[in-house]
Amino acid sequence: MPAQPKPDIRAFFDEATFTVTYLVRDPATGAAAIIDPVLDYDPKSGKVTTASADRLLAAVEETGARVEWILETHAHADHLSADAYLKAKTGAKTGIGADIGKVQKVFGQLFGQNAPSDGSEFDALFADGDKIPLGESHFEVLATPGHTPACISYQIGDAVFVGDTLFMPDYGTARTDFPGGDARALYRSIKRLLSFPPETRLFMCHDYKAPGRDTYAWETTVAEERARNIHIHDGVSEDEYVTMRETRDAALAAPVLLLPAVQVNIRAGQLPQAEANGQRYLKIPLRIPPEANL
Repeated sequence: MPAQPKPDIRAFFDEATFTVTYLVRDPATGAAAIIDPVLDYDPKSGKVTTASADRLLAAVEETGARVEWILETHAHADHLSADAYLKAKTGAKTGIGADIGKVQKVFGQLFGQNAPSDGSEFDALFADGDKIPLGESHFEVLATPGHTPACISYQIGDAVFVGDTLFMPDYGTARTDFPGGDARALYRSIKRLLSFPPETRLFMCHDYKAPGRDTYAWETTVAEERARNIHIHDGVSEDEYVTMRETRDAALAAPVLLLPAVQVNIRAGQLPQAEANGQRYLKIPLRIPPEANL
């Protein structure tokens, strides 16, 4: 089989959530996919805007791309997804990992009635090994659970979009303390990614500027991760990694946007329906210790 053409890749960084969204275009046909788009949300005011998504749409128009897919690597806990907005604007299909139902069921219990549980909010659910057509190219789906049970990565040509599985070498790897997270599974998922040829390009979903680094970065290689990743470079055993990861996770605070983000993102970016007063609401479950007697 002939090698795929090298895709055109444009990155869009949202500093408010430290998230990187990608516009991936097949150069031969203009067919394109958007990966992990951001819907802007201010938790202090509740204001929702589409500035980040509109920048993507401007680039789509500028390049003449034809967006066929809006792809999620997982149900994010740190930003709201712009899937629904971009689908309405482009007519593209939405897709996520086939195990999203596991995540929906966990958080459905938290948020109450009418919670999704079968992934049907998305147009396509992808399993390991699936191929997603993109013009004369295609993505291959890689199951990479650990951060969540539904995490997947997307490979196209020499590029792999790894979601929250990995960060830049000087920052490490993803947390595994969310429901369904598993440090041992994450280790194995990362080792799978790092078994690709050394020159394979890896594209991160986030960057937080590790101490000592003054600029944001989101592209690296398998060789760089194997040599320098502070958590999982060559020589780190599975047991060593699991001990480090679980100890580190125990001290981490919950992401600021966890509760707002998850209840939107498990619905493919659809905001809650308006209530009788015309207002839409996100739910924030309260955790009240029994001894508080409230």
